[in-house]
Amino acid sequence: MEAKEFKDFAKAMADYIAEYLENIRDRQVVPSVKPGYLRPLVPEQAPEKPEPWTAVMADIERVVMSGVTHWHSPRFHAYFPTANSYPSIVADMLSGAIACIGFTWIASPACTELEVVMLDWLGQMLGLPEEFLARSGGEGGGVIQGTASEATLVALLGAKARAMQRTKEQHPDWTEVEILSKLVGYCNKQAHSSVERAGLLGGVKLRSLKHDDKRRLRGDTLKEAIDEDIKNGLIPFYVVATLGTTSSCAFDALDEIGDVCKSHDVWLHVDAAYAGSAFICPEYRHLMKGVEKADSFNFNPHKWMLVNFDCSAMWLKQPRWIVDAFNVDPLYLKHDMQGSAPDYRHWQIPLGRRFRSLKLWFVLRLYGVENIQNFIRKHIGLAHLFEKLCLDDERFELFEEVTMGLVCFRLKGDNETNEALLRRINGRGKIHLVPSKVDDVYFLRFAVCSRFTEESDIQSSWEEIKTSADEVLAEK
Repeated sequence: MEAKEFKDFAKAMADYIAEYLENIRDRQVVPSVKPGYLRPLVPEQAPEKPEPWTAVMADIERVVMSGVTHWHSPRFHAYFPTANSYPSIVADMLSGAIACIGFTWIASPACTELEVVMLDWLGQMLGLPEEFLARSGGEGGGVIQGTASEATLVALLGAKARAMQRTKEQHPDWTEVEILSKLVGYCNKQAHSSVERAGLLGGVKLRSLKHDDKRRLRGDTLKEAIDEDIKNGLIPFYVVATLGTTSSCAFDALDEIGDVCKSHDVWLHVDAAYAGSAFICPEYRHLMKGVEKADSFNFNPHKWMLVNFDCSAMWLKQPRWIVDAFNVDPLYLKHDMQGSAPDYRHWQIPLGRRFRSLKLWFVLRLYGVENIQNFIRKHIGLAHLFEKLCLDDERFELFEEVTMGLVCFRLKGDNETNEALLRRINGRGKIHLVPSKVDDVYFLRFAVCSRFTEESDIQSSWEEIKTSADEVLAEK
């Protein structure tokens, strides 16, 4: 394919994408296909001769869209949102065209330098302490990871390297294996499963601690666990505080946890994957009180900030612990400017990385901070509208206080009734929700996900839930 054909193909695809997104409300949210649906729709082997791009375009609806779950439908309320916007889509096109692999500064200087600046822009928007920002002139700085799961693992490995070195200095006769066997980390029982997985991948013990009645990990609970483990000869080295848990969007008591971590010299990582975007709005920053006590902080612009996946923003006060832990420096990756700018391959698990900061640059410039704030506030307002609809129906109750764009609700009564309600809702195919369970209480999660969602969509989704509830309760 040459430039002329590419231009025609790209223009046709841009038209298709715009039509798809602007009319997404008309599509069935979850497809009605069964596993294996796609194989009969395509040939058994790749074509020997090239096909025209028009043939590919003609097959998109039949092969691909017939099996797509439409995450950007205003009637998709599952999980948390995944961000999407036209500026971000265009930035991904440019990233694909440049097609650099930005593992070192010299591999593409703009790829590194724009990322450094964009993470400073973003950190200032959130109100992060200056010592997290590269512009402060200190050691700190930001990096784009692929996901929050990667950020949690990277932070754990940095904390592990720091603990290993410090313990070795205190106990020169201890072997690395002995030290490793004593390391222990902590998180809320409601922390994302990726935190537990980071412990498995890092080869360390990780304790899930009991939350309070508001699903928060508290400082006294953490202190008690740390004191107990020190008494038993273990070495506490890492804590994950979650701001906006996946199950119910609960917020750990970061300020309290930070004090405990400081007093025991334990690395504190903040996982704000979903809710972090809301800290762009000053009125929600009280939920991150104590962030100055953290060693690392992460949130996902690709969830709720109009930046397409993947773009997970992470800041570190002392990235040297990660750089040293990951530093493998073969001759073919060395360059004359080493030490003058970050080589981001040392800040992440994979070696390769795409030019992801373009998405931040395009979105922040073409929306502006004000419009992104308004977008977040609108979603939270729509969640409060759904909250009101629930509370106005005496058959329903809320499981969690609504603070962000998530409403956790259920029919009053037993878990079985609510399981039947979810089956009925999703079985009807008009909207899509997922459940969760905390302390053996089963509830439904209603997330405001799409940037196209309006009040009328919330009303429509509520009517669908009410109708399903009518049917379930009538059968019961």
